[in-house]
Amino acid sequence: MENRKFRFYSLLADFLILIVSFLFMASLKPAGLHRYTLTHYPVFLVLTGTWIIVSILNGKIGRGKIINMKSMFARVVTSNIISISVAALIMYIFREYTYSRAVVLGTALTATMLEIVIGALYVSFRKAAVQEPEAPQLTEKELVESVHLPQMNDITPNAEFTELLLQGTSKEKAEAIASMVNCTEMTRLSVVSTNEIFNIMSLPEGDYSCIINLKTMNSIRQLDDFLEMVNKRLSGNGSFVCCVETLEQRKIRLSNNLPFGIYYFIAPFDFLINRVLPRLRLSRKLWLYFTGGSNPPLSRAEALGRLCRAGFEIRKEKFAGNILCILSKKRSLPLPKNENGYGMIIALSRIGYQGKPFKAYKLRTMHPYSEYIQDYVYLLHDLQQGGKLKHDFRITSWGRFCRRIWLDELPMIANYFAGEMKLVGVRPLSKHYFNLYADELRERRVKYKPGLIPPFYADLPKNLDEIQRSEIQFLDAWDKHPFRTEVRYFFKSMSNILLKRVRSN
Repeated sequence: MENRKFRFYSLLADFLILIVSFLFMASLKPAGLHRYTLTHYPVFLVLTGTWIIVSILNGKIGRGKIINMKSMFARVVTSNIISISVAALIMYIFREYTYSRAVVLGTALTATMLEIVIGALYVSFRKAAVQEPEAPQLTEKELVESVHLPQMNDITPNAEFTELLLQGTSKEKAEAIASMVNCTEMTRLSVVSTNEIFNIMSLPEGDYSCIINLKTMNSIRQLDDFLEMVNKRLSGNGSFVCCVETLEQRKIRLSNNLPFGIYYFIAPFDFLINRVLPRLRLSRKLWLYFTGGSNPPLSRAEALGRLCRAGFEIRKEKFAGNILCILSKKRSLPLPKNENGYGMIIALSRIGYQGKPFKAYKLRTMHPYSEYIQDYVYLLHDLQQGGKLKHDFRITSWGRFCRRIWLDELPMIANYFAGEMKLVGVRPLSKHYFNLYADELRERRVKYKPGLIPPFYADLPKNLDEIQRSEIQFLDAWDKHPFRTEVRYFFKSMSNILLKRVRSN
């Protein structure tokens, strides 16, 4: 599947490169772009056809064929020389001599140069060095199934309870929910199948030990208000079971149900309509008017984050087909709503100078509501080398790219000018991560302003203990020679970033 997707995008990119190259060369001719696009399109089609066929046969297009700069350059040049030779031979056979050689050869040469530049960038990013081995890429279902926490062990389903659930949902989902919930411990149980908050409001407040909703979270229009109302209807440690079609499972469903290739044409429009328009303040009302706000795509991180914001603690997750079932327990009153939950710039609470929290500005690289489940992700997967959370499913694909080129850090320049941070210093930490540190270091590091460039990128520690030793070493040196220490750590960090190509995750 991944190889087919890669080949499709490679073919599309090659076709666009040829179009751009042809239009560029035609625009340089005195007769102008309009004339040459009308008279030279047959030779362009011949060149494009041979170009793509030879590229596939010669391995220029295909995952795993291009593994380094040498193989990239060799396959691009040989494929393109063969392509232009075959195209010239075809034109000779049909005695087509009226076409401009400058346009035809210029198109091939321009396209070759563009492919080499883009290919070099692709290989550079693929070969970019990281400060720790990358964790194996698991699918969403594999991630959920890989967790073996005590509270996530299945229980023996109750036959009568399963039969009750079957009246409102599929067998697969009924069995999954029944294996998550110990119904014998439930003194008062309510099973509903609703996307209307009114049906939850009609239940007595604080009277239920467990509420199960068989409707997906995607179908609930005012989801935050709905979850808050469920919280009010549960007793002090009541349970809430819900389900969601996650963003990843939605993609799988759409790609499986549509003919190959069609999904990749529909995906950009689907992304714009269902993920971009609902997030922008200017277009949100328009989106709500036409769609009613129903069935928005929800990532696993957003679904779990919304539950945690509403005062729930995630206890268990289990897939039933392409639907994720979630068991949560009430732990507190709902937290305040984040009215800018979808904004591109986010303000994250960080521990600052003298232990005072401040808002660190960053470009959003995680799914909305991800900030509410940091402790849950840590509980599931712990830390990887480098001190970051392992298997952090909260990060978007775009976010991973932004982190590798430091784009997500740029908004923190505002914190620098506000006097909340300095150029080189210890990393600003969230409350959860801060509490993982030793008591002595916690007390010490709040005596200094956090920095835009932490000592991590100079020392490249591999785990939390090494990170703490690196910070202690930096603070000891800074106490003796502040300016000299910051200059040394700055240039050492820049050397690792630019020459060793150390990247963030």
